[in-house]
Amino acid sequence: MVTQQFKIQTLVGLVVLVASFTTLIDQATKWAIVQLLSTGEQVEVIPGFFSLTLLFNKGAAFGLFAGIESDALRYTLLGLSTLVALSILGYVLLKDFCDDVPGQCVVGAVLGGAVGNIIDRVRLGEVIDFLDFYVGSRHWPAFNVADSAICVGVILLLLRKPRRAPDCLVPPSEKSMS
Repeated sequence: MVTQQFKIQTLVGLVVLVASFTTLIDQATKWAIVQLLSTGEQVEVIPGFFSLTLLFNKGAAFGLFAGIESDALRYTLLGLSTLVALSILGYVLLKDFCDDVPGQCVVGAVLGGAVGNIIDRVRLGEVIDFLDFYVGSRHWPAFNVADSAICVGVILLLLRKPRRAPDCLVPPSEKSMS
């Protein structure tokens, strides 16, 4: 019989493994792009559609909060939004994806993306972005591997209806009573 403690330890181990891998890939690609390009430099990969462009973003995803002049206010808003998002992610993991390995991997990728951007913010005060998609002169906001993991992961979690799997937050003895 698998104990609840073992199940949670396995879940946490898998999430940490995927998060670590995602963070490593994110940081490695950012390091490489900083070595190759100077700020604002653009290398066209697919003409008229995709370039590698080194940019620095003081805001959150897609420049959210970037226009706030006060560093203290911007960091407070970024910190609070990160704390809320990570709390929701942890709750969803334990509540809905306790026995769902693919769901746990997706949660790990989202967590790894968050950690990758937090590392940049703590180390540099801003996030390194370099993936630049555009059509003609219309550019989508530049982003990075961490942003991709977060956005794709959140979409997958929303699309993936969790099976009513056992809830890791409720001890087995209480589950049988309901």
